[in-house]
Amino acid sequence: MSFRRNIYKSPAELRLMIAPGLATAASLGAVRSGIHAGVTTLELDAIAETAIRALGGVPNFMKEPGYRHTICTSVNDDVVHGIPGTRKLEPGDIVSIDSGAEIGGWNGDAAITVVVPDPTRPALVAERQELSDVTEQSLWRGIAALANATHLNHIGGEIGDYIESQGQYGILEDYVGHGIGRSMHEEPPVFNYRVRDRGPRVRPGLVVAIEPMVTLGGIDTFTREDEWTVATLDGAVAAHWEHSVAVHAGGIWVLTAEDGGAAGLEHLGVVPVSIA
Repeated sequence: MSFRRNIYKSPAELRLMIAPGLATAASLGAVRSGIHAGVTTLELDAIAETAIRALGGVPNFMKEPGYRHTICTSVNDDVVHGIPGTRKLEPGDIVSIDSGAEIGGWNGDAAITVVVPDPTRPALVAERQELSDVTEQSLWRGIAALANATHLNHIGGEIGDYIESQGQYGILEDYVGHGIGRSMHEEPPVFNYRVRDRGPRVRPGLVVAIEPMVTLGGIDTFTREDEWTVATLDGAVAAHWEHSVAVHAGGIWVLTAEDGGAAGLEHLGVVPVSIA
């Protein structure tokens, strides 16, 4: 499989991707702080937009044809692309927030999953939190693998192997990660499971959004009547974590983490290196 040379950015272009990455991180941090039982997903959308615009950014999801919100809010059995609205979060809900910012024509894209506290159902909260934790840790293992991989698709094997080692989880196959840069979605695809093809070479200038999507059940999905929201066919709840990561001459840097990914990678023996 061949890939266009323009999947690799120049050092100057990588530096231009720092600002939108940090704006994306800020929006997710603000939304995380705003999540509680009773808040509407539309209120969370407003929080994210305010955070992005405060840093000089534009919500890049709004540039998707037909989409007019800053974030996607996917609750319980909704996996991705959930539309913010009047729905109020309830105790025990598991909600995935996907956000992105554009600054100067360059993009950031990231996602988190949060479980709304519910002291009356500790077992349910624990099960859903474990799902989120497994998904997040699979993301960090994929990022760590990127630091030493020769070809991109090696990281999908690392992500999938980790998830499978943790229990009976479903790894979505119809939705995968992607390259990112001038457009929010670019080549190449970034798989969350093992595939035969090695993919493009991992070398300085490669920037990818890694985003495992994992369920407590099966991997089959359908799109709801709003023509956006992707939900599990069996009603199983899901989690979604994502970061945009740059490979440069000195190493890797997680563009959508305020610390470049240091905290998430420390226990995996990888030290991110700031883009010079």
